[in-house]
Amino acid sequence: MSSDTGSVESCIASSGGNAEVALQCISDNVQTVTTDLKSLAAGVDIFFLIFAASVMFFMQGGFAMLCAGCVQKKNVQNTIMKNLLDSCGAGLAFFSVGYAFAYGNRGDDGRANSVVYAGEPVEATTTFIGNGNFFLIGVENYSFWLYQFTFAATAATIVAGTLAERCQMVAYLLYSTFLTAFVYPVIVHAVWSVNGFLTPLTTNPLFGVGVIDFAGSGVVHVTGGFTSLIASKILGPRKGRFDERKSQTGSTLEVAKKIEGHSSSLQALGTFILWFGWYGFNAGSIHQVSTENYAMIASLAAVSTTLGAASGCVTALGVSALLSLRRTGDVNWNLSDGLNGCLAGLVGITGGCGMFEPWASVLVGSIAALLYLSSSELLVKLRIDDAVDAIPVHLFGGLWGVIAVGFFASPRRLIDIYGHANHPGWFYSFGNNGGSDASLLAANCVGLLFILAWVFFTMTPFFLVLSFCGWFRADSLEEIIGLDPGSGNEYQATGNVTSEHLEILRQQLDQRSSFANEDAQTEATHDDRFDVNA
Repeated sequence: MSSDTGSVESCIASSGGNAEVALQCISDNVQTVTTDLKSLAAGVDIFFLIFAASVMFFMQGGFAMLCAGCVQKKNVQNTIMKNLLDSCGAGLAFFSVGYAFAYGNRGDDGRANSVVYAGEPVEATTTFIGNGNFFLIGVENYSFWLYQFTFAATAATIVAGTLAERCQMVAYLLYSTFLTAFVYPVIVHAVWSVNGFLTPLTTNPLFGVGVIDFAGSGVVHVTGGFTSLIASKILGPRKGRFDERKSQTGSTLEVAKKIEGHSSSLQALGTFILWFGWYGFNAGSIHQVSTENYAMIASLAAVSTTLGAASGCVTALGVSALLSLRRTGDVNWNLSDGLNGCLAGLVGITGGCGMFEPWASVLVGSIAALLYLSSSELLVKLRIDDAVDAIPVHLFGGLWGVIAVGFFASPRRLIDIYGHANHPGWFYSFGNNGGSDASLLAANCVGLLFILAWVFFTMTPFFLVLSFCGWFRADSLEEIIGLDPGSGNEYQATGNVTSEHLEILRQQLDQRSSFANEDAQTEATHDDRFDVNA
């Protein structure tokens, strides 16, 4: 206030008594202050995105620790390497073409394509895929790209745990690149870009409301979870996961044998890291905090994240304990169920974290945990092997998260985020004019059908080709002994690994080495024949 008064006084003093000159001076000073405030607000928003992206990228460490703890010790290095490849492959793929396919239509810095656009809807040409800003050409706001890259890397990493202990490294690198370069960006474009045909940001959205997925229950988690399901079905279960035994009547019984991970401590550490990273995932999805309204939405998203995780963990632990009491007569507090229930609650809350009231967040997280427990048992009955239960957590939790928005999206939160609440959650529409409005629920269901169909018709042929070429499944003997690198002399006969297994492996390694030496000698001979100086 004192600086403003001093500015006015200096303008009056320098005007020489001329009112017009004094007013012009004051107007220029006000304009300068306004420009400075806008620059400061832009700087705060950019820093917020960078900070949120950094927090979210730390989730990669959480996924790595969780997967490493869930696998056997002989496959730890291989599993962590695949998590590393996710970040590297996703970074290069999203830099080159992924971002262009997702947001590259308008030729601007991408901020107008943000999931948040309060106020009047924009008029934009609807396209199926973006077609500009390849290799970030023409992009000025790199913070938006950085934040979106962390989403893409997360979608790819979901599959790492599902395929653990039996997938070849080259197949995983090809898959993660293809998903983040093409499959995932098309879904992002449809839902989050102003040019998408499912977006709520245009003047004529689907069913008058469009698909609302605030932080990616469907866009990120259903995409990664359904890809995991397809890949696991084609790849097949780990050896020893489902044993076939003869019953007394002569029929074949399929008995599921749980393959325990080697470290519960790493599983717990990974879960806590993921929970921490989820605050960047959800609260950061508002994309800016330079206004009080957006800052409050970010705060609500963080609270929803906390309540969803907490209720999911407690529900999964409690129900799991009751089921064990009913089945065995003893109460078993299963750590794995508690950890995965927490993650399922986080996935479920993601779609509407900025528009759920706190009570709804608790309910959504609890239901997500119940879906996790039931779907985990369903996969076992279907003989689908998921080493870390990523499919029940991300696919079923993500499906529920998008549907939950259709039920519990608060009208006042929709106004804060999108500038209108013409079609709120179904729960809030009851009693309005004696009817109900399920437009948002219907639009989100259509969005889920699109995501499932797109992933199915792109990833299924991709994995089938990998399998046909022999690039998908690891060698049977290496799978038994372990996928971690090393020579035959470094392996030890432990667990299911016998001395016969080791001897066969050493013979295979020696045979490969001899083939490599013969090829090298043949190349050298061939070069000598055509060497003009020889």
